[in-house]
Amino acid sequence: MKVFRAVVVRTSDLSPTLRRIVLGGPGLAGFETTGCGDEYLRVILPPPGSTEPILPTITDGVLDYGSVNLDLLRTYTVRRYDAAAGEVTLDFVLHEQGVATTWARTASPGDVVGLNSPTAMYDAPADTSWQVLVADTAGLPALSRILEQTPPEVRNRVVVEVPDAGHRIELPAHPRTEVTWIDAADGPSRLEQAVRALPAPTEPGGYLWVAGESRALRGVRKYLRRELGLPATRYKAVGYWIENGEDWSAQYAALDETTRGELEALWATDRPEDEIEAEYDERLTALGL
Repeated sequence: MKVFRAVVVRTSDLSPTLRRIVLGGPGLAGFETTGCGDEYLRVILPPPGSTEPILPTITDGVLDYGSVNLDLLRTYTVRRYDAAAGEVTLDFVLHEQGVATTWARTASPGDVVGLNSPTAMYDAPADTSWQVLVADTAGLPALSRILEQTPPEVRNRVVVEVPDAGHRIELPAHPRTEVTWIDAADGPSRLEQAVRALPAPTEPGGYLWVAGESRALRGVRKYLRRELGLPATRYKAVGYWIENGEDWSAQYAALDETTRGELEALWATDRPEDEIEAEYDERLTALGL
């Protein structure tokens, strides 16, 4: 794991709520991409009143965030990595408020953030001949890169949820792709309903990747794992954000120490990840989170 000092090179607005920021500079020397379409990393923002982020130290190859204000860390997808230019492209979803939104709205060439080494979750099996990609605006950068990197012979069914037609962006061209846009300006996410409305997969060689609001993804995981009985190797459902996230974090922090410890201990076991996710989702739902 490494940490990098990255400088804003240029910015552009892809939609009313999606802003592209291209990062570069000598501090990105040694950056290594995983090559996966949904690879993600932590963005370390400067503290209020400062132009420089406080970067974590590295001890035995592990990042030590002890000196870093964790409220200034946010996770973003690498939309593109240009090795020749030494540039990392990130697409920021602009919410009504939040430290990352505040920074991204006014980011301009010369501004500085920290980045760590990326990791990824998309893992389609080698025999994949068709895939379903479903996302809301937050998952749209990863979906776009996955589609961009998908071999031309693979068939794609793409479903994207955005507030309205004005938030749609041009997706990468792919010869075997069917796209459906869902306009959902008001109310909760409709991703679970969208996934359930798709034809049940019966043909072998499929892979399903879904990214969006965390609580909406609980129902998606339950549907794919328990109702359809898909093996963990054939799907990935990733929560990218939490609606009213600050309230959720406050409620989580207010849990008694024993309950929080039990939840965190789930991830320290050797059980299959999909089993842990299922139990974790059930526990959070039972707690009203």
